Amino acid sequence: MRRPTPTRLLAASALGVALCAAAVQPAAADDPGIDIDVVIEDLGTPGSLTLTVAANDGVTLTENGSNASARQFTGVTPTITVTDTRDPADLPAGSFWAVVGQAGAFTPAGGGTGFGAEHLGWRPRLLSDTTTGSVAAGEPVSSVVADGSGAPAVGLLGQELLVSTANAADETGSWDVNADLVLRTPVDVTAGQYTSTLTLSLFDQS
Repeated sequence: MRRPTPTRLLAASALGVALCAAAVQPAAADDPGIDIDVVIEDLGTPGSLTLTVAANDGVTLTENGSNASARQFTGVTPTITVTDTRDPADLPAGSFWAVVGQAGAFTPAGGGTGFGAEHLGWRPRLLSDTTTGSVAAGEPVSSVVADGSGAPAVGLLGQELLVSTANAADETGSWDVNADLVLRTPVDVTAGQYTSTLTLSLFDQS
């Protein structure tokens, strides 16, 4: 192969330098530019409606008040707290909340036939002050084995009211409530250990 003459090599090198110089030409140092800053404020945590139950090991009912008509066992629920931190201005007119409770059937520890939740009644009690009277405890419910108080003898087979507010916008804050539990069974109930679960539910209508 014939080698190019020195003249051609120099010409090619000069062309290469010219192309590179054009490709890396820097921008002018005085090009105009505008810095943009913005501070976005934290909107904060929105309010909420919550239900909590104090730490507990369950409730053990003990015999108290039995007579010739019924075996009776009593106890008290742990403290139950409803907290409403919402802005009243954000609540539509007529908003309300309610906590209801419903018990499951009592089942014997060793298996076999137990008895229904209609045998368990309660007497709700509001432990906190209410500034407007809007927050109130539910009415007592008696066991199906009536206790003579005149309370509805339906027990906690269905959902029964523990505490509620008539108008959530009237009063916000935190309220404690508990309930006296009263289990009444026929006198001939089979001896043994029985267990049930009381389920609490918070309903919000807003």
